[in-house]
Amino acid sequence: MYTGRILSTGMNSEGKPYIAYRVSSRSFPNRQCLKYENRAAIVPKEGFEKDIFENPYITYNCIQIVGDVAVVSNGSQTDVIADKIRLGMNLRDALAYSLLTMDYEKDSYNTPRIAGVVKASEDEDEYKCDISIVNDNKILVEQVPYGKAAFISTYGSQLPDAVEFEADTSTHAAKYIFDEGTFAEYEKPVTSSAAIFDGEWTIDVYNP
Repeated sequence: MYTGRILSTGMNSEGKPYIAYRVSSRSFPNRQCLKYENRAAIVPKEGFEKDIFENPYITYNCIQIVGDVAVVSNGSQTDVIADKIRLGMNLRDALAYSLLTMDYEKDSYNTPRIAGVVKASEDEDEYKCDISIVNDNKILVEQVPYGKAAFISTYGSQLPDAVEFEADTSTHAAKYIFDEGTFAEYEKPVTSSAAIFDGEWTIDVYNP
């Protein structure tokens, strides 16, 4: 089954907050994920840099860390959401504002924008997690309850689905969303990345 880009967020099976993202692509498979200090980015592989002139949506930051908050998305909205959080906007409003203003991608598929945010905390009252989507007929921002996890994809049900996320490190999480557990069912994986909070956020990527 092909569902396009996939992201997941919430708490893993050990109760650690996490985010994870996977590129699945039929049209532009020559991409990789690069890790930086507080972000991860999807970029063309060497020799395919000109692909960005065919589709401007194929390169972007997919993960940003803002203090104790992690942001994940399938496009340039990652940066907008992170900027709003830095300015003090709450997580739900940062998601809703960014997706509402940027809208779905204006490509031949009307590709939805998907995003997730999680504020890491051992205090259930301080912990926050939301997952969202905007497509050509709706915008949705939904809370992921404490202790739970969810995933959403661009061309699947376009609704959050519950998931058991069984990776305990950022390295394993990046591989897990690529082709393990529930995610093994979905076709054409290209590259992936993830971050897990264990006292601090750590990011890793998986490029097969």
